[in-house]
Amino acid sequence: MSLPILRRPLHGEPLSDSLHPVIDRIYRARAVTSMEDIDTGARGLAHYNQLAGVTAAAGILADAIAAQRKIIIVGDFDADGATSTTVCLLALKQMGHTNTDYLVPNRFDFGYGLSEPIVDIAHEQGAELIITVDNGISCLPGVARAKALGMQVIVTDHHLPGKELPDADAIVNPNQPGCTFPSKALAGVGVAFYLMLACRAELQAREWFTQQGLPVPNLADLLDVVAVGTVADVVALDKNNRILVHQGLQRIRSGKCRPGIKALVEVANREPAYLSASDLGFVVGPRLNAAGRLDDMAMGIACLLEDDPMQARMMAAELDSLNQQRREIEAGMREEAMQTVASITLSEDDMPPALVLYKKDFHQGVIGIVAGRIKEQYNRPVIAFAHQDDTIIKGSARSIPGVHIRDVLEEVSTANPGLIDKFGGHAMAAGLSLPLANLTAFESAFSEVAGAHLANRDDTDAIWSDGPLSAAELGLAFAHQLRQAGPFGQGFEMPVFDGVFELVHQRIVGQKHLKLVLRTPEGDEIDGIAFNVDTSVWPAPDVRFVEVAYQLDVNVFRGRESVQMLIEQLSVYEK
Repeated sequence: MSLPILRRPLHGEPLSDSLHPVIDRIYRARAVTSMEDIDTGARGLAHYNQLAGVTAAAGILADAIAAQRKIIIVGDFDADGATSTTVCLLALKQMGHTNTDYLVPNRFDFGYGLSEPIVDIAHEQGAELIITVDNGISCLPGVARAKALGMQVIVTDHHLPGKELPDADAIVNPNQPGCTFPSKALAGVGVAFYLMLACRAELQAREWFTQQGLPVPNLADLLDVVAVGTVADVVALDKNNRILVHQGLQRIRSGKCRPGIKALVEVANREPAYLSASDLGFVVGPRLNAAGRLDDMAMGIACLLEDDPMQARMMAAELDSLNQQRREIEAGMREEAMQTVASITLSEDDMPPALVLYKKDFHQGVIGIVAGRIKEQYNRPVIAFAHQDDTIIKGSARSIPGVHIRDVLEEVSTANPGLIDKFGGHAMAAGLSLPLANLTAFESAFSEVAGAHLANRDDTDAIWSDGPLSAAELGLAFAHQLRQAGPFGQGFEMPVFDGVFELVHQRIVGQKHLKLVLRTPEGDEIDGIAFNVDTSVWPAPDVRFVEVAYQLDVNVFRGRESVQMLIEQLSVYEK
């Protein structure tokens, strides 16, 4: 069934005569009200001193660097965690610290975050200061354990805090109470980067670099890593995040990036010079994530840290192989999950308000991806569970606009004490664990609370379009302008256009993708591709005209550029 195509409403007056009218339309449809809002220069970044707790954290960190105390970074096992860890390790090295190490909890042995067992390992390794990255705000027992063992703790995180904060020496999190930082959407890697900026300033004030004969580090060199983590974690691309991503993307496109990032791009057969922000999420992020999902995220971190291009290529090839395995496991789990949903769902009217999936043999490394795929299929909040051990199951939740999944879990937990062991996350994604014995009761409570949130949601499902393009705009010149108008992503969506075209040619490629040649009303032809089509419907030899919603893309093949449509929806048009 085709969704209605609706035009995005525009905000305010035209921004500038210097902008292409369509680019102006795109910006105004995304609530941009001034040219300043689209300035992606580094000078537009919010200042680090606006982050609550960052001054105290920078002082503690600078003291540790000056005394060469043992610092251990404790990261998370996803791409945001890997890039956060990498940023800290590289920055501390540039700032003259030679006594740094890191720990990333293996998800199969330790679970998420600064747990007490991980603290014990850090203690055994001589840690005097622990810095959490992309975790820690909900790790109250772990922080308490570290403090009891005589260690200092700096928590850097971006996840929403609970009612109680950990008793750390300093907390840097834009979402903590009382923090007025203008970008609440910073990813974990963004928070870590800001702490390093504050620490560098503190060391400069102490004249540390002069005393040590060290150059002042250019931390902008780390923005390629920051960009990868920001896009991969699917945080909203507000102005601050767009600057971080744009600056990092420019470094990657120009070849001035970490050898590991360049290798991950190349192993996916992409040209760095033509990379878009979305490619960081679809190309680099999954290959990093595959390490944490199936093996050990240390592989991903090692790839990002590697200075030798040859070694980086070998590591990228290993990560690519893991990603292939991940995709195979995910495909099998997704099929099982779809069968489970089909067995309990008769029609749209019977669809439960939320879906809870559990199979004993689900792989906990890919349950988040499976939940995301099922969510996209059925437009419902989804939690997929896998075994953590014999009695505890671990869930990964994915939600839809209008249903804040962490808030839902908090309501369930508050109304049913003891039902959930622990949980944390964002509006669109969360993680949790609970006893297997509680699953049935949890499913009932979760469905009830999610249903109440759904009832208050604007449930108009539609494709939001930025309007039609003329034949002249369906060319390379405008496609390149569009590419430079970004970065686009979560919360600053990629432009989508719509129109009616004559269908000139159609064929299936790669088993389930439809390759098209379309003709504009003016008689020009343009290539298009629609992914994962219903092969019982397409190709359709009798169809002459189609209505399409599409993104405009620059395709590069053997050094030759051409314009193509990435088709989001294809439907028969009756004149």
